[in-house]
Order: sequence, then C-alpha cells, then structure tokens
Amino acid sequence: MKNIVCTTEHETEDLGKRLVRALPVPSFVALYGDLGAGKTALVRGMGAETGTAEVRSPTFTIVHEYDSKPKLIHFDAYRLHDAEELFAIGFEDYLVQDAVVVLEWAERVPEALPRERLEIRLCGSGEEPRALELWAIGARYESVVNAL
Repeated sequence: MKNIVCTTEHETEDLGKRLVRALPVPSFVALYGDLGAGKTALVRGMGAETGTAEVRSPTFTIVHEYDSKPKLIHFDAYRLHDAEELFAIGFEDYLVQDAVVVLEWAERVPEALPRERLEIRLCGSGEEPRALELWAIGARYESVVNAL
C-alpha cells in the first residue's frame, strides 16, 4: 500500500498520467471514493497521456471506450444496482481486451472485480487535498505502486 497526496486537480491528473505509463497492458484499476473525490480527474490524466482529451464521467452511459494507445476503457458503476447490470452490458468481454480498464465506484460491484487489480481509494472533496491509497491486489501491480 502506498499513500499519495494531491493538493490540486492538476496534480491528480498528473498522477493519472504517471499511473497509465506504469501500468502493464492489459490491466484493471478499481477506483473508490465519494462524489467529488477526483476519480474522473485521475482518469482524465490517464486519457491525456494515452492520447485522448475526451475523458468525461460515463455515469449515464456506464462505459466509454477511447481510441487511444493503449486503449482506455472507462466504466462508472454509480447508477448500477448490482453487478448483474454490469455483466449484462458485456463487462467480461471488456476485461479480456488489450486495454487499460478503469472502473469508478468499484465499491458498488465488488463481485465483478477481477482477482488481480490495482485499487485506488480517493478521499477529499472541494478545494481540500486528495489523499489516495494505492493497493496492489496481485503481484503484477506491486511494481506499479512502487513506481508512483
């Protein structure tokens, strides 16, 4: 586990850029945190590093796929009642792609999470700094945590 503090939204986006450079492909990142904690800002940084400036929260569409290098697939489970809704849109098919898959609101669908993953818990909102806890679940993510 590693703790990182980001004092601005720009720092959170910058961490997202460094994160996506450190991730193996394919990979899975589970994001946890309240509204306004910075989950989408982190993914926006990941998108900027992979070549897309279009990252926005997929709250209403559940998933956005970006034609980037590597491919970025961004899920948001906020409006889901359970993991079955996620599986109904083909979640398992996304997991086998050669891509970086990021899931916001992972706490809403714990049974859908892959056995190995990187978990990031974001705390804070508004103008206050964000405290991020990074957890490597599986050996392949330990080097990612160590690199940040």
